[in-house]
Amino acid sequence: MDLLPSVGQRHRVPYFALVPAIVVAVLVLGGIALRTTLQIEKARQQTVFDATLTLADERVDRLDKLIIAQDNVVAAHVDVANLSVIARRWLPTAARETPTVRAILVLDMDHEAHDVLAFASRGASGREDDAFRKLLLARLLPQMNFDGDAAELRHLHHVIDQQSLLVSYWQREHQGRRFLVVAWHEVPRLVHEVMPRLFRDLDREKSRMNVIDEEGRIVFGPPIIGGEFTVGRPFPTTLYNWRLQMALTTAEELGEKVERQRLIEILMVGFSALVALAGLAIVVLASVNERRLAALKSDFVANVSHELKTPLSLVRMFGELLLGDRVPNDEKRRQYLQIIVSESERLTALIENVLDFARVERGKAAYEFARGSVAEVAARAVDMYRYRAEREEMTVELTVADGLPEALIDARALELAIVNLLDNALKYAKDGGRVAVEVEVEGGGGGRLSALTNRARRVAIRVSDRGPGIDPDEQKHIFERFARGRRASERQVRGSGIGLALVKHIAESHGGAVRVESPVTEDGRGSAFVVSLPALEHDREAPERTARAEPLAADAAPGAGAT
Repeated sequence: MDLLPSVGQRHRVPYFALVPAIVVAVLVLGGIALRTTLQIEKARQQTVFDATLTLADERVDRLDKLIIAQDNVVAAHVDVANLSVIARRWLPTAARETPTVRAILVLDMDHEAHDVLAFASRGASGREDDAFRKLLLARLLPQMNFDGDAAELRHLHHVIDQQSLLVSYWQREHQGRRFLVVAWHEVPRLVHEVMPRLFRDLDREKSRMNVIDEEGRIVFGPPIIGGEFTVGRPFPTTLYNWRLQMALTTAEELGEKVERQRLIEILMVGFSALVALAGLAIVVLASVNERRLAALKSDFVANVSHELKTPLSLVRMFGELLLGDRVPNDEKRRQYLQIIVSESERLTALIENVLDFARVERGKAAYEFARGSVAEVAARAVDMYRYRAEREEMTVELTVADGLPEALIDARALELAIVNLLDNALKYAKDGGRVAVEVEVEGGGGGRLSALTNRARRVAIRVSDRGPGIDPDEQKHIFERFARGRRASERQVRGSGIGLALVKHIAESHGGAVRVESPVTEDGRGSAFVVSLPALEHDREAPERTARAEPLAADAAPGAGAT
């Protein structure tokens, strides 16, 4: 007996060694191919990114240089030695040479109030010019940087009252006095006139760009759909609170071939890895299920053998007592004969269970369905178990609801299902002292029901006990074949593990279902098994039919206590 498992294990060792080796080889080769592909992809991305960044830098530099060039023109027109000629020298060429400069101001830096000594404006509204003058003195001047070289050209880009302002400024000295020259650039003119002209070649270069402010709002250009080749560059010296964003549409064209190749290789590697892992998982699960099923079958054979051995031993012992005429009186003789009959009935029930289960496993179980009373079947099953219950000092109570509809049933099979439920209750719930069998109606309603409502009603058989109950994590497994729970092992309760599997098969073959409810009492004890069957209509005759049952599911898992 010990040789067979060792031989099977020797056969499985190469099997389990070869499959992981194949999986590892596939994963290694796939990893090398994937790494090479990713390196190529990374190089391509870097090339496209560098090209996009270079183009963005060129655009940013172009706008900065244009603004600085206008500042240089302003500086050429401003002569602090003769402030009265600034407007006469600048205004005639301002629209052509400095299109974004709105006004030029010269401030006295030696005076505490920073008086405006000269003011030249292209604007038609004196009110806007006055407002800017006040804004410059009150809020912009404190923001300016005067550290370092005073003659250096500098810019202030600031937002005041949701208005973006850009000023260029530098200092000049004359005869020991310090002057501040300020050029006010019109930001709306920059956005609506200069930028479209400056960036008009973008379509030709197949690029997409826009300019966003400090809060991420677009001030120029269309929205850009985010991508891996989109870069952003701030304007370094002028509009430094804004950023230029750019993406090349040619990036998709440049990487199209490599992208397709990368996707194909990744898909192939992924598919190969999935196939290998799936194959390994199937092999491992099949082996585990096979071993588990073999162990369950071994336990089943041992349990059935033990179930058969105990009543046979009793029958033999009391038969020998009767045969040897070693019975003291007629009352003992009758008691021994009753035990022999009871154990014989128990043997018959066990054998019927095993035979029925074998037919179900082979797919040859057939049921003879006919209109019948579920209550009468339940009563016969209860009567069969009354003597055993009394002998074990328990009570079995049957309650039948009024007005029960009939159902299409196989009386013998349904009786077997109820007997299995009663057997479980008597074995596992001895401490409860009571088993209740209730036959009732589920669904629908009372009174005069339509045919549709009758069709929705079900006849339910509820077998409940006051035993220790079934753990929630075991309830989903108790109807699987050979499944027996922890309490069955702990309490050393005998059983084959096929009773509840037969109950489920019989219920489903009748078009019904079986469920378990546990606990059923407030103190967390008790279990109730409910078999529900479709009810027949009152005003129609149901045709008899023969149905072949489907085999039970091939998988089984350990669960709660089952016969």
